Amino acid sequence: MAALTPSRSVFASTCKTVAQQCSRRPAAVQQLAAVPVARQVSSSSAVQQEQDASGSSQQPRPRWSYTPERMRGPGFSLNLVKDPRRKQWMVNSDPTKLDAFYEAFLGQGGARMLSDETKWLAVTHKSFDYGRRGYNTRLAFLGRQIIALEATRSILTSPVLDKPIVDKYGRQPYSHAALANIDKLIYTQPIDIMDKTKLARMGVDLGLLTVMRWKPRMPEDLESSGVVVVLNSTLFAIIGAISLEKGGAVAQRIVREKILKKLGA
Repeated sequence: MAALTPSRSVFASTCKTVAQQCSRRPAAVQQLAAVPVARQVSSSSAVQQEQDASGSSQQPRPRWSYTPERMRGPGFSLNLVKDPRRKQWMVNSDPTKLDAFYEAFLGQGGARMLSDETKWLAVTHKSFDYGRRGYNTRLAFLGRQIIALEATRSILTSPVLDKPIVDKYGRQPYSHAALANIDKLIYTQPIDIMDKTKLARMGVDLGLLTVMRWKPRMPEDLESSGVVVVLNSTLFAIIGAISLEKGGAVAQRIVREKILKKLGA
């Protein structure tokens, strides 16, 4: 305790000195101290008025149409491309063309089924603009599960399973009450219906390739750049977006009528 006494006395004297100086501060010093505060308030209000004026004069741009300012780089790229021609790749930016695709895919009124931002997000791959405008990876994951579920359901409810198997030797399969509830073994799997080549061909026929936003690694060779996988993920993402905004029942109906029926399932 004796060792702490000097420290306490120094601390008490320091506090007393500071209090005396604050009480003796002249009025001129107080006026000078108040000037920066007044300037700060006036400048902030002016900036706020300028922002309000600019916001009222300019219409807000849609999120899909531009790269956010804070996500832009310093003005140079570290990505060195051997062939500069591979940097050139044009994507669709016309909302009318995108609406025409949704009408062709979803039928009449398909362009109004999703909101504008979701329509563009569903057709945007993560390779486009380095993913700075959002991409459809999570929507594609959800849509793939919905399509796989509907493909499995269509296989299990297929009339082929109800047809009796006729053996040319007259043999009868073994039957027992304990085996009645076991699922039948079938050779058709959901992956056979959801063949990526078939889905990609259907997407090309609908015009998805012309509205899909992505950046191929080699524009001169789209197949080697993974266009089949990108087309599949985009179709999955559209189904996932419909499920989020319109519900699972609507998404399942779209899968049955617009995808599985065209694939012959």
